[in-house]
Amino acid sequence: MALQSRFGNWGRKSAVALATAGTGLLPLAAPAQTPAAPVGTAVAAAAIAPAPAASPAADSAALRRRRLRLLVGGTALSYGVIYTGLTTAWYTGERTSLHWFNDLPEWQQLDKCGHFWGAFQESRGAVDMLRWAGLPEKKAIWYGSFVGFVVQSPIEILDGFDPAYGASATDLAANFLGSAGLLAQQLAWHDVRIMPKWSFHLTSYAAMRPNVLGRTVPERWLKDYNGQTYWLCTDVGAFLKPGNRWPRWLQPAVGYGGQDMVYNDDGTNAAKGLRPYRQFYLSVDVDLRRIPTRSVVLKRVFYALSIFHLPAPALEYNPRNGFGFHGLYM
Repeated sequence: MALQSRFGNWGRKSAVALATAGTGLLPLAAPAQTPAAPVGTAVAAAAIAPAPAASPAADSAALRRRRLRLLVGGTALSYGVIYTGLTTAWYTGERTSLHWFNDLPEWQQLDKCGHFWGAFQESRGAVDMLRWAGLPEKKAIWYGSFVGFVVQSPIEILDGFDPAYGASATDLAANFLGSAGLLAQQLAWHDVRIMPKWSFHLTSYAAMRPNVLGRTVPERWLKDYNGQTYWLCTDVGAFLKPGNRWPRWLQPAVGYGGQDMVYNDDGTNAAKGLRPYRQFYLSVDVDLRRIPTRSVVLKRVFYALSIFHLPAPALEYNPRNGFGFHGLYM
């Protein structure tokens, strides 16, 4: 089991950007020609005359440079702190040569969904921050889209030197697919029309193995795959003709989850009398990004919360119980 399985794959990274703005003043028009003043007078006038004001274009370029320096410096610092902390505080035991571990059969592949979701959302934030910093559109898309892969993948290398774990090629693949999924949408539409989201509800399974599935509520959010559901929500209105009446904030959603997972693999679960199974959902979602508001604070809050699927009615199908309906699924 890779380190991400213990930590829920995605709970260790964050990024913060601060927005600033600036304006410039147009230079004054040149005065009409007058007789030459004495040299002393001319020198004195030059000494007290204000310097020409910067043009709006120059101010805008300077602002973009400041934002880009702030973004790159803050990201590099955060990146270094995170991985220095991991190598000095977590990976402190015995080390071995780099080796690989196949964890694809574990947890009904919900951990891979977490890798995809995390890489996608980290890349989405990076692209939008590079746009805010003034980087050209193509560069913002290409550079930002693979930030999720770059952020998450070094953990696999650290796991690869841990004798109790090992690097996971399928985790790396899920990281790559998450970043590539964001890249494809940005290249096609310069927007996100199909959004992966996450939701969680508490289950009774954590009490059966709290050291792995979590003791506290925050730990259970990260570790208990029985309570995690991963969604794909589609912005239908973006695919319709202009002028359509479809409310952009209302989106159909398909979800995936699993139950009866206390141990990593199906064989161990079966030996304990458990039979892990998959769950499939059809629901709706509210895209908070599409709710009109003039508040800058609310826009930022809605942007951050748009990574989550909000509680809503849902139709479920699973191979054990067939179809079922949830009046409000978390």
